[in-house]
Amino acid sequence: MKNTAKAIALTLGLILLQSCEKDTTFLITETSVGPMTKTTKVNQLKSVFALDSVVMDTTRIVSGTKSSKIEIYEKGGKHLLSITPSKDSIQSIENVRIMDPRYVSDKGIGLKSTFAELKKKYPIKKIVTTLNSVVIFPKESNLYFTIDKKELPGNLRFTMSNIEEVQIPDEAKLKYLMLGWE
Repeated sequence: MKNTAKAIALTLGLILLQSCEKDTTFLITETSVGPMTKTTKVNQLKSVFALDSVVMDTTRIVSGTKSSKIEIYEKGGKHLLSITPSKDSIQSIENVRIMDPRYVSDKGIGLKSTFAELKKKYPIKKIVTTLNSVVIFPKESNLYFTIDKKELPGNLRFTMSNIEEVQIPDEAKLKYLMLGWE
């Protein structure tokens, strides 16, 4: 009877411990995106994303050149990630573009976040103005965020001048979220 009680207590303890573990399936950190890490090589992507579809440019593979973009899709067809490999002989991951809003950073920022939420979690190092967007680079982070100029006041939508942090509305939504490892 005593052994049975111990076995039940041990089983319940293991179940409780397992339920407390944080799900990292859609977690972005400085060194990982879901199951993929900074040290993952391109030739390992199919095993890392074994339950998903890894789509590479097959014409490049047949011709012996390196793939320029790799897409990760859920089996149901939802686009999860776009990956840019390095140009090295053993290709590593250079850049990851997050396509699915379920992915969020370890500070809680994802594609559904606003500029106000971003500013609260990440101090801003630099803002770069492009033709159609502004790119926000946080301090001490490999993440960077893009806001479409359509989210800006009318007088800033067509300018190529530097846009300052105070000019971006707090309610501006993030359009792209990317992580650069190289």
